[in-house]
Amino acid sequence: MIRFKIKELIAKKEFAENRRITIGQVAEAAGVHRMTISKMINQRGYVTNTDTLNRLCEYFGCQLDDLAEYVPEQKSSSENSKE
Repeated sequence: MIRFKIKELIAKKEFAENRRITIGQVAEAAGVHRMTISKMINQRGYVTNTDTLNRLCEYFGCQLDDLAEYVPEQKSSSENSKE
């Protein structure tokens, strides 16, 4: 599963700029819908497009691996017992 690290990037930017940054401010500055960013933060496995990723990387001044990471999904105990 891909996990987006937007909260971490916002916190880092807040610290660097010594100001509070809202999701709405990120959305407006990056040209991405606020709901899209909210879903990326809150919904496991949310699917987005490369244009959104590009805009967020541009806004945060980061690489794609700073914005997202692969997290292997854990098998449930019932799946493990079948093996």
